[in-house]
Order: sequence, then C-alpha cells, then structure tokens
Amino acid sequence: MTAQPIDQGTLDPEEILRRLPADERERFIHEYRSALDAAHELWRYRQLQEVLRLWHLRAVAYIQPDFQQRAEEARTGSPDRFVPVERVVPGWAGRPGDTR
Repeated sequence: MTAQPIDQGTLDPEEILRRLPADERERFIHEYRSALDAAHELWRYRQLQEVLRLWHLRAVAYIQPDFQQRAEEARTGSPDRFVPVERVVPGWAGRPGDTR
C-alpha cells in the first residue's frame, strides 16, 4: 500500500456536512458554531480554519469503503497492520506527557 495524497477539497461547511455520516453531523455543527463564535476575535480566526480542516479530513475518511474496518484496527492496535509509535518516531517515549 502506498501513501495517497490528502484530498484538499473544499473547506465549505455545507460540503463537509453533506459528506459526513448522519451520526457525526450534530457534533460537526456544534464544533463549527463554537469556532465561528470564537472567530469574532481576530486572533482566534485560525481556530475556525482548523475546525474546518479537521472535519474535512474526517469527512474524507468516513467516505472510504473500508473506514470502519481500519478504525477498528487502529482502536485495537492490530499488530499485523500497526507498529508502536516508539518504533517509528525517535524520542517518542521520552516526550512530555508520555504515559507508556
């Protein structure tokens, strides 16, 4: 399997909402409205951009046919598909907040 480029599609909230599964839409709307309220402060505008970017990526992930299977494998740490982060990121085990 090779890495695929991340879909850089629109960050339009309506488009994101349309692509999300029904059970994720209310959470998106809540986070979007919170970030939108925060964006009235100029210094917090990036929070809105970040919310839209993250939800766009989630929407892209959710529409993948094998999303549920991959999500479960990630949750369970399926050893045939995943390796511990310490093996691939030098210094991870010693970073602040590491609880392993």
